[in-house]
Amino acid sequence: MAAGASVSGPTAAAGADFACADFSDLREIKKQLLDVAERSRERGLQHSGKWASELAFALDPLPLNELPPVPELTEEDACDLDAYTLAKSYFDLKEYDRAAYFLRNCKSPKAYFLYMYSRYLSGEKKKDDETVDSLGPLEKGQVKNEVLRELRVELSKKHKARELDGFGLYLYGVVLRKLDLVKEAIDVFVEATHILPLHWGAWLELCNLITDKETLKFLSLPDTWMKEFFLAHIYTELQLIEEALQKYQSLIDVGFSKSTYIISQIAVAYHNIRDIDKALSIFNELRKQDPFRIENMDTFSNLLYVRGMKPELSYLAHNLCEIDKYRVETCCVIGNYYSLRSQHEKAALYFQRALKLNPRYLGAWTLMGHEYMEMKNTSAAIQAYRHAIEVNKRDYRAWYGLGQTYEILKMPFYCLYYYRRAHQLRPNDSRMLVALGECYEKLNQLVEAKKCYWRAYAVGDVEKMALVKLAKLHEQLNESEQAAQCYIKYIQDIYSCGEIGENLEVSTAFRYLAQYYFKCKLWDEASACAQKCCAFNDVSNSSSLNKRRREGSFATNLTVTKSRGDIKYRDGSHTFPTSFFTLCQQYSNPPSIPTEFV
Repeated sequence: MAAGASVSGPTAAAGADFACADFSDLREIKKQLLDVAERSRERGLQHSGKWASELAFALDPLPLNELPPVPELTEEDACDLDAYTLAKSYFDLKEYDRAAYFLRNCKSPKAYFLYMYSRYLSGEKKKDDETVDSLGPLEKGQVKNEVLRELRVELSKKHKARELDGFGLYLYGVVLRKLDLVKEAIDVFVEATHILPLHWGAWLELCNLITDKETLKFLSLPDTWMKEFFLAHIYTELQLIEEALQKYQSLIDVGFSKSTYIISQIAVAYHNIRDIDKALSIFNELRKQDPFRIENMDTFSNLLYVRGMKPELSYLAHNLCEIDKYRVETCCVIGNYYSLRSQHEKAALYFQRALKLNPRYLGAWTLMGHEYMEMKNTSAAIQAYRHAIEVNKRDYRAWYGLGQTYEILKMPFYCLYYYRRAHQLRPNDSRMLVALGECYEKLNQLVEAKKCYWRAYAVGDVEKMALVKLAKLHEQLNESEQAAQCYIKYIQDIYSCGEIGENLEVSTAFRYLAQYYFKCKLWDEASACAQKCCAFNDVSNSSSLNKRRREGSFATNLTVTKSRGDIKYRDGSHTFPTSFFTLCQQYSNPPSIPTEFV
């Protein structure tokens, strides 16, 4: 594995949990992976088969005498063999109704699964065909798979009679999820992981239904090595990135260092915490190891977009077009390319193409919402963001996007609700807290706004805006000492990180401090600040707006906001540090300007 993909070692607690899984015999694990990969392919579960095959490939080859034997046919399998072989050939050609017809009388678990799965996919295909020409992608979610209720009735009878194997339970869970029966679906997927723990599809579906860590704690999951992959994945989805990276590092340490799946997940994890350089490094290494890979390349393109790397993004888009121009990820990469060139209509068109290929592709919904925002089409943006939330309620970008649209529509109570939801998903993202603070300001809840701005600064203010907004709030309340202290700290932070020329508020800070020291009759300090202020041009520059929006930042009135933060809402128990302001009040004289600015 690339050096760039390594992460810090697991904590003692994480290591103790990991020890419960048995990774001592990697040869046996490889046999299990090869076996479940073949069984998945026999049932038409191509993605599960691919995942198991890729993981098996990361392990050392098995000697000939240790390869898993071909499973023996049962009497039921033998009776259904001719019908199954014929139907599977039709299934592979996507003739699902034809496959189901020839399997209608089969009794073996494998043939019965393919029969039910063919009917399910036939319904999904008809649903998509019904919408692709007559309706736009924004209306796709309104069309339903008409066969779902029939499948639920039949599978429910089999389930009660305990006649479903692990694959059958997986399909039953998918049907329940499609019918929005979430609690029942979770129970069935958990049962499927107990009966067939090696089937990644069931774990992945379960992951998509868990919205918080509390729900995860109460799940009764099997103690198997597959659980570690599941936990690493769900931690990434729940934005518990430190825990996820620890899990992935542990998996690397036990022998999966060559797994491109793990490498890609580590890159996604760094993307989620906005460690852009680290994520880019890992993605570049991944491209060297697997140059024709398309999975996760849309995430890679997001990183290139944020960095404004037009040549690299153009190369990636052309490269993916040569590999497969009709993949969802390819359409998203091309959409990002056009968006970076400010061709937002073309970008939206490619995101629509992606959604025609897969209406449940989360990234395309969110990115299309961003493009509609750029085109000032707020109603379409709201629809796109709502569809993204329907696909995945954990997508903080969609919640945040809804907050932005309602902020533009001057509906502060609505945007406050959506910003809170985004913040709950990203409690240590200062961008969410700054947005909340702005909302509270508009609602004249200035105490709450102060808390948000302070917390945004305390957790690591990505946009370097929290202290300025806090200072301006103190100005508004005639709290001049506190405002001066905020501006001084802000200037120190800007100088220490070398962003002086890029930040437009530095001149504002120096101007206020010059006036403040002048009123306090500290002439030398006032003169120094005034001279510093003259070195800046007070000209607004919004060229970075679109890039920051793609990171998750874009506020109304061209004010860039967003990043990490934490606040409690349900019980109203906000803990606001007072030490900062107490420090201001301890000055017998007004705060002095730091010597490095004189």
